[in-house]
Amino acid sequence: MTNIPFTKMHGCGNDYIYVNAMQHPIADPQACAIAWSDRHKGIGSDGLVLIDRSPVPEADYTMHIFNADGSEAMMCGNASRCIGKYLYEKAITGKTEIRLLTLSGIKTLQLHLANDTVESVTVDMGKPILENPAQFVCNRGMNKGVFVSMGNPHYVIFTDDVDQVGETGHILEHHPAFPQRCNIEFAKVLPDGCIRTRVWERGSGITMACGTGACATAVAACLTGRATHTSDIVMDGGTLHIEWRESDNHVLMTGPAAFVFDGEVALPTSPVIPK
Repeated sequence: MTNIPFTKMHGCGNDYIYVNAMQHPIADPQACAIAWSDRHKGIGSDGLVLIDRSPVPEADYTMHIFNADGSEAMMCGNASRCIGKYLYEKAITGKTEIRLLTLSGIKTLQLHLANDTVESVTVDMGKPILENPAQFVCNRGMNKGVFVSMGNPHYVIFTDDVDQVGETGHILEHHPAFPQRCNIEFAKVLPDGCIRTRVWERGSGITMACGTGACATAVAACLTGRATHTSDIVMDGGTLHIEWRESDNHVLMTGPAAFVFDGEVALPTSPVIPK
């Protein structure tokens, strides 16, 4: 039986299993993501992240991310920050600016150090995409939402009831208006100007945080006059600072990343049925 070394990390509670695919390539990452992410029978996580060499000179490394249901995600802001910490603190690179190739393009990570430890990471998430071919979705009388793609699709609903995430998140993820499914955010502007947000991630369900979701929420809040170009997004697992930079339309996300534990795990020995 082959055991694979892994590291569990989280960004504001958004936890993933990280594998150095440069040393330990995974033949069936979808099956591994399903088996290992199980919080009762596996390691427990929101998904699996593979870190590998970049096939193109414009990037330093590449990230492939698989949700807990085995589906492959385009991008994850929290996972990107964790990769920066992983690469630097495990001495795989000495760079404090890392170019990371994702399925939604190359993202630049800026590591912020204190005593040679990565305290936080700023990710240039690129430009938001605001066109939505489905236009607006209304579900059971809910207020209209705002569609923002940050490399993956998000639908942001401003409401006083952010806790409806568990009741309606799954319904909206699979709404016919989103043939490739969608991430759903429920957001409320607080008296101090921060934005309380809860998220339903496609393929994973309720998660403690979502980096691209925080970016989408900040953009949607600015577009609708609820916030300026700078916002603090308060999610279940922590707070992310988002700046929608006016000079070039790029969205910058800054937040922490943390190690949880290292270990080894066996590859799945029997077929895993996708959820």
